[in-house]
Amino acid sequence: MGLRNPARRRPRSGLLALIAALASVMLAVLIAPAAFAAPGDDQEKTDFYFAGSITFEDAPIDGVVIGVDGGGFTAETKTDAEGKWRLYVPEKDTYRLKVDEDTLPEGVIIDAEQLPPGVSPVEGSTGEFDAEFGLTGTKIINLFLGEGERITTSFADQLIGRTIGGINFGLLLGLASMGAALIYGTTRLGNFAHGEMVSWGGVIAVLCTSFWSLPLWVGVVAAVIAGALLGWAMDAGLWGPLRKRGLGVVQLMIVSIGLSLALRYVLQFMIGGGTHQLPGASPDPMHFGPVTLSYIDITGMSISLVAILAMAYFLNRTRIGKATRAISDNPQLAAASGIDVDRVIRIVWIISGTLAAMSGVLWTYFRPGVQWNMGMQMLLLIFCAITLGGLGSAMGALIGSLIVGVAVEVSTLWIPTDLKYASALLALIIVLLVRPQGLFGRRERLG
Repeated sequence: MGLRNPARRRPRSGLLALIAALASVMLAVLIAPAAFAAPGDDQEKTDFYFAGSITFEDAPIDGVVIGVDGGGFTAETKTDAEGKWRLYVPEKDTYRLKVDEDTLPEGVIIDAEQLPPGVSPVEGSTGEFDAEFGLTGTKIINLFLGEGERITTSFADQLIGRTIGGINFGLLLGLASMGAALIYGTTRLGNFAHGEMVSWGGVIAVLCTSFWSLPLWVGVVAAVIAGALLGWAMDAGLWGPLRKRGLGVVQLMIVSIGLSLALRYVLQFMIGGGTHQLPGASPDPMHFGPVTLSYIDITGMSISLVAILAMAYFLNRTRIGKATRAISDNPQLAAASGIDVDRVIRIVWIISGTLAAMSGVLWTYFRPGVQWNMGMQMLLLIFCAITLGGLGSAMGALIGSLIVGVAVEVSTLWIPTDLKYASALLALIIVLLVRPQGLFGRRERLG
């Protein structure tokens, strides 16, 4: 009495093991280049680059970290023993160069009066500059140091600002994670194509706005509708027939991996390999004490909250929502009680596609920029969130997403920005070792 069939436990254990293995591999991939690669070795060579040297009193400064950011692209390098540096960028555009002032000698700053033409300092900062190319694809920027006082932000203010940024990221991640959790709860499928469902929303929005010059609101509405249609098509054309054939969970996960690869290259065919921006991708920030937000950040957080509250109402107050929870608890009992399981699962896929598309549009502004493979960057974070919260729990996935979002952003206070996603993956591995059922999951007994 009270013992569950061990066969029903294996798919979940298998998924957890697979997620843990993928997280371990991704953690190694993230850490290894930063730990062992020489500065600049991992840069992809292009026809466009910024280069120069950093000197103080005519002497080169070694080991200064300098980064570039713009158009959804980021890169970082260090000066060599001769004080020289080079950063490749994908295209001619205006970029922001950031000098890590902690790597400069004490008591010196960049001399803004000796900046070359086409380079201007960012207001309120002594180490950030906006730079644009001239007629050629090369921009030489020699930076000279002089004595001065650096503009610094206290640790407490940085912690507050990055915590709010983490909540913003966690909310948009929560939209995608809740959809993935609903799919897993009703079908026991770990959908590895969910990242491409997120990308789909951003791609449709950028097609409508940047390619076809339609208003932004049309692009957003089209993205949400296209997300719902994609969810419906995937279940009607693939997952529904496979369920009727009685395929196991492992086989379905392998199919989802293949589907992920296929969709990813379809998206590349649609928009190419570059980065595309939605209208208003770089708005002027608004300062609220130590917190800096744009109107897009505030709008995105508001939309996320409304969608999350609507999902909570759907799951707890509507008949279909209650049926979804019943199927998640026991699909055989739900079917025996008269619930049309296939119909409810079809609705879950439509909802999941809608939430993923909304997350994709918000993710496009947060990054910023749309790329054909951007959903792949979010996929393991989605798995991390739903595992932290408890597999199959939509509200648990939301809490897990907020934890992941805050951890990712706050971790940059201590670790390089390139490694910020590693903190979430490390947390995932620890949770799987200590509490495999997640923070809000139920412990199951094995026979």
